[in-house]
Amino acid sequence: MPGVASRSRVVTRVARPEDLPVVLDLVRQHRSEAHAEEVLTGHPPVHAAGAGFRRLLEDGGHQVVLAVLPGADGCPETGVAVGLAVLGLDPLSLVLGTPQVTVDTFVVHRDHRRSGVGAALLAAAAGYARANGAAHVVAAVAQEADRQRFFARMGFAPLTTRRIASVHTLGRSLAAWQRRRLGILPLPRRVPAMARRRGVPPLPSAPAGR
Repeated sequence: MPGVASRSRVVTRVARPEDLPVVLDLVRQHRSEAHAEEVLTGHPPVHAAGAGFRRLLEDGGHQVVLAVLPGADGCPETGVAVGLAVLGLDPLSLVLGTPQVTVDTFVVHRDHRRSGVGAALLAAAAGYARANGAAHVVAAVAQEADRQRFFARMGFAPLTTRRIASVHTLGRSLAAWQRRRLGILPLPRRVPAMARRRGVPPLPSAPAGR
């Protein structure tokens, strides 16, 4: 469903499987700016994401939208991609009979910000919501001041805070929690060698939790 940003030539179109290289370029920028890669974002490295995005482009339950600057012939199909958003329908909202559209992996090319790209992508999200009978659009927004301000200006209110942990980290935390519940004290923390040489006493063990 194409849309047009009011103050620019930016239009949107649904990405196709042949757009995969362009999609991955925008995702690569998204990961780089997150300064997080796999550990903080929970996403695999981009080189491992190709197959997943290829499936996503062919998945009828989601829609990958590209914001593009039309080519010289005015055709969006030959334009330059300057933004990306992944749209979907929240499964729980469908079960509850109140469908909500989700916006994930929202990217605006760093060289084309403040030119209507983000607004064009959100216009596509609104159109997708109307086409699917959804009354709300829910966006996953990175903790970046400019992004937060942009979504706030567009009428998005805070909803929830999402946190992420690797399965390995969660397993270790749960094991430590269980030891505290059983009254098993953790081993005293080791004092660095330099501190030992200075005569710093070991730190006391943490008390057992309840």
